[in-house]
Amino acid sequence: MGNKKYLIPLTYIGAMYFTVGFTMGINSYLLPLLQSTLEVSAGESYLVLAATFSAFLLFGYPSSFLIKKIGYKRTMALAFAIYAIGFTMFISSAHRCSLSLFLLASFLCGTGNAVLQAAINPYVTILGPIESAAKRMSIMGICNAFAWPTAPIILSLIIGKNIEEVALIDITKPFLIISVISLILSVVMLFAPLKEIKAKGEDEAHWDDCPYAAHKKSILQFPHLLIGCITLFFYVGVETIASATTVDYAADLGLSNPDRYAVYPSIGMVTGYICGILFIPKLVSQKMALTVCTYIAVTGTLLVVFSPPEISIVCITVISLGCSLMYPSLWPLAIVDLGRFTKTGSSLLVTSIVGGAVIPTCFGFLKDKVGSQDAYWLCLPCFLFILFYARHGCKIRTDSK
Repeated sequence: MGNKKYLIPLTYIGAMYFTVGFTMGINSYLLPLLQSTLEVSAGESYLVLAATFSAFLLFGYPSSFLIKKIGYKRTMALAFAIYAIGFTMFISSAHRCSLSLFLLASFLCGTGNAVLQAAINPYVTILGPIESAAKRMSIMGICNAFAWPTAPIILSLIIGKNIEEVALIDITKPFLIISVISLILSVVMLFAPLKEIKAKGEDEAHWDDCPYAAHKKSILQFPHLLIGCITLFFYVGVETIASATTVDYAADLGLSNPDRYAVYPSIGMVTGYICGILFIPKLVSQKMALTVCTYIAVTGTLLVVFSPPEISIVCITVISLGCSLMYPSLWPLAIVDLGRFTKTGSSLLVTSIVGGAVIPTCFGFLKDKVGSQDAYWLCLPCFLFILFYARHGCKIRTDSK
């Protein structure tokens, strides 16, 4: 990293990555709460995750046109305004005890998340050399990972009750605070010292700076990106399972204070991010980091499904360790050499985050059928596809002309 010119923009972007993690971490608190207060099944409660991530499918790709029109900074500010609306809707949902309204509120927050990620992910990737993008993404990942467990802990502290004693109406105060903070952040981002940046070969006058993309006519001519989108779909799904299910799993096991187990995945994620900061790209390439992490995640999955339950929940940390450098490595591998298609390709990748809607929902209904522990088998085929991309998929190219 070495260059101080990155410090200020990365500080602002880091705060936004924290926001992304925090809003996702709220789901860890809501899943068991909805199951107990609305008396819905695990599969039905996991529809909250589906609603959150389905927004990526609808708004991920269109966000690229928004960024082209108003720029990265204003797009980020708009995302926080959408957050404020979504969190206000959660308050109404609680007062009406309506699962449908909870799903709508989750969808609105997911929309803000989709718009925000469409801006911050490519911004960090192209802020410096593409070879060290995973290092920058790892730094941002630490901000994100700390936020996941922070959300249920802060909610518990503000509410002042154990989750088993919480009524839906009790979430009014914390969600009102979050809504106000989101509005403040929206205004702050309008005046943030973030320059509008472009990827190599993105300007029309410099298309030839990226020879691979110079003569391409369509985003569909980049197989490493398209396969990367499928890979990201699977990755976000399993990473969300690892990050968002520990509280629910601990509650199923009858462990006391299950909300405290939200920190387990973050331990694995942060450990991996630190390794990424230290070793990429000097000692380990982004491709190698993705490969090694996939093997770790496969091992973690097997440990979770075969270990005694009280040990199994700890082993989710190993899955999260494997997941840690997948996103930082996968993103630059998928958008490298896109040239003028960088914004469009990045938004296409954001659309793939809808995997966080599909796969965890499948996990929830599978859990209803086979139990929490065996439901983690769902992670294995997803990680095997990621391994294919790490070893072969990211290298697939078409002719440059």
